[in-house]
Amino acid sequence: MTDFLGSLPEGWAETRLDRIATVNARIGWKALTASEYQPDGYAFLATPNIKNPEIDFTNVNYISEFRYNESPELKLQVGDVLLAKDGNTLGIVNIVRHLPRAATVNGSIAVLRSHGMEPRFLRYAIQSSFIQGHINSVKDGMGVPHLFQRDIKRFPLPAPPVEEQRRIADFLDAEVGRIDHLVTKKRRLIELLNERIDSRVLGHVGASTLVDMNGTPTTPIHRILDKVVRPPKAGEDTITAYRDGQVTARSTRRAEGYTLSASAEPQGQHVEVGDVVVHGLDGFAGAIGTSEASGNCSPVYHVCVPRGNGDARFLGRLLRLLALQGYLGNFATSTRERAVDFRNWDLFGRIPIPITPSAEQREIGDWISKISPLRRVIERSAVLAAERRQALITAAVTGQFDVSAASGRNLTEGVST
Repeated sequence: MTDFLGSLPEGWAETRLDRIATVNARIGWKALTASEYQPDGYAFLATPNIKNPEIDFTNVNYISEFRYNESPELKLQVGDVLLAKDGNTLGIVNIVRHLPRAATVNGSIAVLRSHGMEPRFLRYAIQSSFIQGHINSVKDGMGVPHLFQRDIKRFPLPAPPVEEQRRIADFLDAEVGRIDHLVTKKRRLIELLNERIDSRVLGHVGASTLVDMNGTPTTPIHRILDKVVRPPKAGEDTITAYRDGQVTARSTRRAEGYTLSASAEPQGQHVEVGDVVVHGLDGFAGAIGTSEASGNCSPVYHVCVPRGNGDARFLGRLLRLLALQGYLGNFATSTRERAVDFRNWDLFGRIPIPITPSAEQREIGDWISKISPLRRVIERSAVLAAERRQALITAAVTGQFDVSAASGRNLTEGVST
């Protein structure tokens, strides 16, 4: 372990995870199925619930008391460290700082319960570069990456004196908290801009005859948008409509947040920048927007261009909001794979939507156009912050600097990322 952890400060020891904590995870599902989820009950955490700085106990599934009591070793306690051991989120780690309600975890999360190390220090040690690198070296699985419990138990760990563990954890709580808060504030700016845009778009919906009998008139979608079918172009990227409303090349984004079509011809038509793109099955969940890139997409999409002086940016946002409000779904005649089926353009094109003056469309469209470049700047900043965060954690838990003397200086100076 010495070579792996490097040179540790005098007085620090080396240990292994199973020597300072128990490791428990759900073996299989014990025949638990999604049909058993309840409107309320015992919180059943999944990996999305532990991805953010604070564990999300609100947007969870709930299970019965019987299922909760079935695995007593997984009944969460304050101080438990939660490690994602399966899938794309493998390696994400968090700590239970408080328990607003009784909770347990699903099969993708391992519960590490410390009996010989400050739990917060343990959490940061697993977040460090050396353990994350170790995880990448021992993970298994050809399709879905996976960590076996035997490998988790063998994680090599630095073990400073307990009081030093607490000082390091206190220091990192403060410094990492500042970094996370800054990133959250920047991302909140994007949310506020989108909320302002959405409010203005929905204002036109509320002022129309869709809501007010004496409101502004409506017209069918096919009189506002023309559906186009262009042949695909060889060698171009795959265009995907994500549920957050962004339509772009799949290579530029994560592999989640969209529905794969079951089409036998996955690259069936060409998309140009500025096209309004509607997923024929997943549009109800927000997979509608204006394309930011050119490429090829599946035939399951409707690719459209505005008629006359219509603004594609505005119209893409309008349709997405109408989908999320449940309005478009009222016109569907069937569902498929839990999705509202709008693959039939004749059906979709007849849905009435508000008529909005072209000048108003362009003004709102200009607002929308400012979001993407600002988001790119903020996300680049978030990546840099994450690198500094990782370097700071790694340096602190391996004793590269004395945390008691670290305040008030550039904390990442001289620390490799």
